[in-house]
Amino acid sequence: MSYKGRFRPSNYLKYKGDPTNIIYRSLWELKFMNWCDRNENILEWGSEEIVIPYISPVDNRIHRYFPDFYVRTRTRSGGTQRFVVEVKPAKQTVPPKKRKGTSKLYLNEMKTYAVNEAKWKAAREFCADRKMEFKIITENELFGYSK
Repeated sequence: MSYKGRFRPSNYLKYKGDPTNIIYRSLWELKFMNWCDRNENILEWGSEEIVIPYISPVDNRIHRYFPDFYVRTRTRSGGTQRFVVEVKPAKQTVPPKKRKGTSKLYLNEMKTYAVNEAKWKAAREFCADRKMEFKIITENELFGYSK
């Protein structure tokens, strides 16, 4: 997931933020952006438009988390629902598998997971305060994979 570029929406009026400055940082994010742009049930969306403060377990300091997306959808009952969405590989949403010894790779995976958990906890609290829902989207949802 190392692809990066600019996204040009077809339905730029749905975008909340500057529609000339939408950056995707992975092909998965690009796929989600296309879905938001084309889906008639998506009323508005934004990319990295929300800032959520969180305390990092690595240095115990306050940092800023920019979730990947904000989305407001039309519900089947005719109402609306708002989401904060993070697009991540499924393997980053679960604790890393224990390995023999403590390699640099394992320690880095543990650090990444701990920081992600802190961000997501802050995001859930942020959303609860604002009657929104926090969702993590993985390749399983994006591409319909099943384990």
